[in-house]
Amino acid sequence: MMRSPHLFRHLVQFLCILLTPLGDMVRFLRLCLRPPTALAAENLFLRKQLALYQERRFKPTCATDATRMTLTWLARWFDWRRALVIVQPQTLTRWHRRGFRLFWRWKSRPVGRPRVTAEVRKLIWRLAAENPTWGEERIADELLLKLQIRLSPRTVGKYIKRRPQPHESRDQRWSTFLKNHANLIVACDFFTAVTACFHVFYVFVALEIGSRRLIHFNVTEHPTAAWAAQQIVEAFPEDTAPRFLLRDRDQIYGEEFQRRVRGMKIEEVMTAPHSPWQSPYVERLIGSIRRECLDHVIILGEQHLRCILRSYLAYYGRSRTHLSIAKDAPEPRAVEPPELGQVIEIAEVGGLHHRYERRAA
Repeated sequence: MMRSPHLFRHLVQFLCILLTPLGDMVRFLRLCLRPPTALAAENLFLRKQLALYQERRFKPTCATDATRMTLTWLARWFDWRRALVIVQPQTLTRWHRRGFRLFWRWKSRPVGRPRVTAEVRKLIWRLAAENPTWGEERIADELLLKLQIRLSPRTVGKYIKRRPQPHESRDQRWSTFLKNHANLIVACDFFTAVTACFHVFYVFVALEIGSRRLIHFNVTEHPTAAWAAQQIVEAFPEDTAPRFLLRDRDQIYGEEFQRRVRGMKIEEVMTAPHSPWQSPYVERLIGSIRRECLDHVIILGEQHLRCILRSYLAYYGRSRTHLSIAKDAPEPRAVEPPELGQVIEIAEVGGLHHRYERRAA
């Protein structure tokens, strides 16, 4: 009685041994009848799943998007439901729907208007920067009517907001202010000159910005607010006072200077602290005096300095050309045709510079 179950178990095992190869043979014959493409797809499908097991010692890892896309694509070639092991069938279906949504989103992407070129974007930023009071409609009109670039105001506004500027301000710039008031502004400043014995003299200059004409200069060894105020009076006799006086915040322009300027009904415009570029014209004048005159002369005293400056500033006013006034001098020079004669030179500033004219032989 005890040997009967044991014999039955052995008989079942023997039958399984016989039937398993037979079943494998039948499955092999079925696979041989399947298309090669389906076999290759199923083989790769199973290999991808096996690789996920082997990465973590038979512990499956999360499939990446690339793996999901590959498995979804391979499932088109065979009956994938029996070969899928790592996830449920509905998971692979969900992956397929997600991939289709991505594909449809790419296929249905809006075409829209053509992209604005980098050159046009830079032009929009330039117009907005150079014209702080212009709005998007004004810029769009300028582009359309004058430059034949058709853009809607909304498009212009979009790129104005993206303008690469650290500080966006609608205030006018100093260059704009100076150009609009050039004929009404006089800029004044001090600079120093050192003599051969290392005495320091202070030179006051006043320049009319519109014409680049030097109105007044003077030299002193001990400048004071009263002395500076007297220079303003000497520079603008009677009713020749300008409307604006551009200056820096030097302490030499004290209370007495300010009171005298207000008495002459001149409005002071002061530059920001440590900002000489906000008074560029008088700074350019001082630089020209140094580079073209004082750097080539050893000053012997106050009278010598006055004589040298008087000679150079006369050359500066009637002979030296200026780019900002159409390459002419503050006191315009007449154009001399070749018929007048040969070109001769006239020494200026002791021969440091020359003036050229035509004279008859």
